[in-house]
Amino acid sequence: MKLSARAASLQPSLTLAIAARAKQLQAEGQNICSLSAGEPNFDTPAFIRQAAAEALEQGVTRYGPAAGDPELRQAIAEKLSRCNGMAVGSDQVLVTNGGKQALYNLFQVLLDPGDEVLLPAPYWLTYPELARLAGAEVCLLTSNASDGFRLDLEALEALITPKSRLLVLNTPSNPTGLVLQREELEAVAALLRRHPQVAVVCDEIYEHLLADGQTHHSLAALAPDLADRLFVVNGFAKGWAMTGWRLGYLAGPAEVVKAAIALQSQSTSNVCSFAQRGALAALHAPLDCVQEMARSFSQRRSHLTAGLQQLSDVVVVPPNGAFYAFPDISAFGLDSMTFCQQLLDQQGLAVVPGVAFGDDRCIRLSCAVTTATIDDGLNRLKSFLQTL
Repeated sequence: MKLSARAASLQPSLTLAIAARAKQLQAEGQNICSLSAGEPNFDTPAFIRQAAAEALEQGVTRYGPAAGDPELRQAIAEKLSRCNGMAVGSDQVLVTNGGKQALYNLFQVLLDPGDEVLLPAPYWLTYPELARLAGAEVCLLTSNASDGFRLDLEALEALITPKSRLLVLNTPSNPTGLVLQREELEAVAALLRRHPQVAVVCDEIYEHLLADGQTHHSLAALAPDLADRLFVVNGFAKGWAMTGWRLGYLAGPAEVVKAAIALQSQSTSNVCSFAQRGALAALHAPLDCVQEMARSFSQRRSHLTAGLQQLSDVVVVPPNGAFYAFPDISAFGLDSMTFCQQLLDQQGLAVVPGVAFGDDRCIRLSCAVTTATIDDGLNRLKSFLQTL
């Protein structure tokens, strides 16, 4: 059977592949330390699990609206208005099977073949694949560790052409941990005003996971005049440790969200009905559990960063959000894939090569694990570097 051109060009998720490889090696009895997965090691809070269990007992097991449970859509709209300064109604919200589907749906209904997607790099590895699936061209705005992975707005504006259709922003960032500051976002808004053909999607999935002294700013609050071309993607996986629940959402202009709902109605239909009750419970509760997990991630993030800073010839920009570090290991003369393969084979340490994120000079390490696991990983990394 001949695959379609789009299927043939699609790359599987390297982060999932490496995590699976590490689990396979562990199952075979090897001593493996994994700092690869972007998944909290906490259990989903009990009150959220209880809400889903009660929904099951109440018979909330049938088909629901493709766009999501009306009560959950309303709660998301209220959350966005209250916490993110994005004044939307429930008709502007689509509940999706994780943040990936929110992005997939948006790219499919917004982009045509030949359109251009403006993508700051390093980037989350799924963005360019989704753009190409929609037939769009990806225009990369590169940065590096030496300049703190900051956005170069002059270089970004130079990339814009009449074909530019969508800018992707991810703050806090996976993989770098970069948190865009208020003045940076205001400058982005000013740039967008000069180019009315360019829409923007803000991936805010890590909004609650911040280092001490950092604040998450939503572009929607800073530029309400851009509401007719501004989208937000978010979800419950990272902040509430609900990765397996597959609960995300898309919010933005009603006519585009309506098209995304139509697409979802012809693909996956509704998100798991009783899982949505768990998400509703999460939104209706105080953020105490989220803040507690965020504090733990902040401590581990600092611990991982301090350990990396002690390694000779490793350059690390201290991450201010999410739960990753993205050190530059180019001084050792290996491309990131070779580096990570040898690290796994020789030391049993699984990390993700930076080439998957658009920067072959770096590797990504996760601190969504125990401090003991971080220490184990740092010791294995140090031992490996001493052999190079």
